[in-house]
Amino acid sequence: MRGFLASSTGVTCAAALALPLAPPAASATSSAPPVTSPAVRPEAHAPGRTQSLRLTPLARDRAPGAAEQGLRRRDVRRFSLVGVVWDSPATELHGRVEVRTRATATGTWSGWQELETHNADHAADPGTPESASGRVRGATAPLWVGESDGVEVRVRAQDASGAARSAPAAAPLPTGLRLELVDPGEAAPPPANRARSEAEPSVLPAIPALPARRALAAGQRAEPHVGSRPAITTRRGWGADEKLREKGFVYTKKVKTAFVHHSATGNNYRCSQAPSVIRSIYRYHVNSTGWRDLGYNFLVDKCGNIYEGRAGGVSKPVLGAHTLGFNANSMGIAVLGTYSSKKPSSAALKAIARLTAWKVGLYGMNPRGKTYLKSGGGNLYRKGRKVRLNVISGHRDGFATSCPGTQLYAKLGTARSRAAAYQGR
Repeated sequence: MRGFLASSTGVTCAAALALPLAPPAASATSSAPPVTSPAVRPEAHAPGRTQSLRLTPLARDRAPGAAEQGLRRRDVRRFSLVGVVWDSPATELHGRVEVRTRATATGTWSGWQELETHNADHAADPGTPESASGRVRGATAPLWVGESDGVEVRVRAQDASGAARSAPAAAPLPTGLRLELVDPGEAAPPPANRARSEAEPSVLPAIPALPARRALAAGQRAEPHVGSRPAITTRRGWGADEKLREKGFVYTKKVKTAFVHHSATGNNYRCSQAPSVIRSIYRYHVNSTGWRDLGYNFLVDKCGNIYEGRAGGVSKPVLGAHTLGFNANSMGIAVLGTYSSKKPSSAALKAIARLTAWKVGLYGMNPRGKTYLKSGGGNLYRKGRKVRLNVISGHRDGFATSCPGTQLYAKLGTARSRAAAYQGR
């Protein structure tokens, strides 16, 4: 989520359906009424929900785009992930977004936590049906805070140096700022009318690599290099609600490059919570950001578990919304967490290597090699330019962003070498 860190001038790796603005205490995406006391635990297998709360000026200035907006401390229904969205994805939020949350279990308020303010670098390519749907919004990266029932937020405009701005005319914030509070809900059981033998498995088991085909004649054809397929937790396995996303699938021609990301959702999660984190990101990407499905093709947790992302088939070239300008003929892998200063685990790096050795190998790609992709348009490369990239690249290689974080980006050479070894090179 380039060398610059998350700031008002840098973008990071990390909108809902256009709905009429509601009063500050109302939910725009949930039919449940607002509450003024801690929420009661829902029943098992309860579906997730998103509370959408309009931000209002916090200072004397009450004009739209005021230099400081937010919400005073308040009780809300249970949630575990938080983000901020606004009307136009083309508008950048030059400022600082901070939240405080109250843990449901202890009633304790956290300190102020900063959200990554730029999320436009994770998006469908310009001019595609997904980007031109009219539903897409600008958004921060979401932050996983764990089960909470209280929140406070403040958004402060800043100039290019990071200094706070006081004059709204000099520092307008985007219009339509809203706080999104996501409850991942429980993983739904499989449909009752579906035979067990027909149901999608929760985990696709690891499959050894197929024996290499012999060359037709000596020196005529190189042996293919495809790594073993690693175990992959399917969408059913992490509890995806398939009614959220758009119907059908969209494919590109092949997979020539794997872009590595971090989710920028923070590192304060247990691996047993990873399915809940993914369900939250999925709901945020679809209901809050306005994408057709989860943006990433795969996700990896810090224990090295691999999860299917956008629907369409793990072996197929599913078109994602992960690297603005370079979604065609590529795939996106998001490591759950924030790796600007924290190093990724060895288990996560191994998972990246095993996944890429298999997936790019299906399309004849060498993980240590280079390839060319045509830019769909972005802040580094103009539309139509052919760009030479590593087969395993970081998000910042295709877009000016701090993603996948300095520490994870520094380990991509290791992932390339391991992936090539898994392919038998």
